[in-house]
Amino acid sequence: MLAKLQPELPRGEGWRYEPKWDGFRAIVFRDGDEIRIESRDHRPLNRYFPEVEAALRRALPERSVVDGEIVLAGPDGRLEFDQLQLRLHPAESRVRKLATEIPASFVAFDLLAEGDRDLTRTPLAERRARLETLLPVEERMPGDGRETQVLLTPQTADPDEAAVWFDAFEPLGLDGIIAKREDLMYVPGQRVMVKVKHRRTADCVVGGYRLSKSGDGIGSLLLGLYDDDGVMHFIGHTSSFRAAERRQILEKLRELGEPPEGEGWSGAPWAGQAPGPGRARLPGEPSRWSSGKDLSWFAVPPVLVCEVAYDFLQGGHRFRHAATFLRWREEKRPEECTFDQVRGP
Repeated sequence: MLAKLQPELPRGEGWRYEPKWDGFRAIVFRDGDEIRIESRDHRPLNRYFPEVEAALRRALPERSVVDGEIVLAGPDGRLEFDQLQLRLHPAESRVRKLATEIPASFVAFDLLAEGDRDLTRTPLAERRARLETLLPVEERMPGDGRETQVLLTPQTADPDEAAVWFDAFEPLGLDGIIAKREDLMYVPGQRVMVKVKHRRTADCVVGGYRLSKSGDGIGSLLLGLYDDDGVMHFIGHTSSFRAAERRQILEKLRELGEPPEGEGWSGAPWAGQAPGPGRARLPGEPSRWSSGKDLSWFAVPPVLVCEVAYDFLQGGHRFRHAATFLRWREEKRPEECTFDQVRGP
């Protein structure tokens, strides 16, 4: 179940508010001793977080399905997303070492099944009440004592308290507030919740790049989002990189290969496509600002996802100014990067 970005907290009867955690979204399935930790694109995460698996086995009912977030807090209690990404390492020996040095924790926020009961058609308020009988509510940042915990996220029905959380939790690395209707059923894949963040951000697909003036690194990454028909449109660019990063990213992109001449990849129609009605918006389309500029660019397969911050969405379909690169999102599928992220209510 997903959330749509809004600029303000929704208010009125029937809303519940929770902190927005900055980690890896995960659903946990437990059946006796068997536990599967699954990412949003159904990839197993157990091998990367053995300490979380062991803690879940101790904390959860023997037959249950729980939705939540894998997070990692540093010694000062602040969430560390970059450290969390280090845990996605192919070498088992390295994973075991990191599990001891920088252990992760699990914060639960929804109960989808217990025993033989499917709870997805049960209202959120009832699911939450049941979950509160199973797990302790979070009272400090999980893992801030370098230990793995399984905790329940705080929740309030008071929008004023949620507004205090919005400011108070920011120094700890929390990303904002999630708002849910208390009568909400669990609807996978739909943006039926609301998220209010400290800054406007979007997860975008890298569809191409331009070279720097020196030619030995990237000048900018060209970013895309998918529309409701599965067509990826150019939405803007980001160029906030240091010189060394520009060279490293260029090597990364060139390893992906380039499109066959006159052809594109399925789902990324930029390569070899001319602009026109009903087709994807492309990089390099002429505007009054681009006269005389070199707008040449190189397409890449749409497999890399990055998170960027932006100030304004022009016409509902393009960043007004260059976006600021924040981080790579290896755990996110490109097809999840849709315009739903940036559409208003």
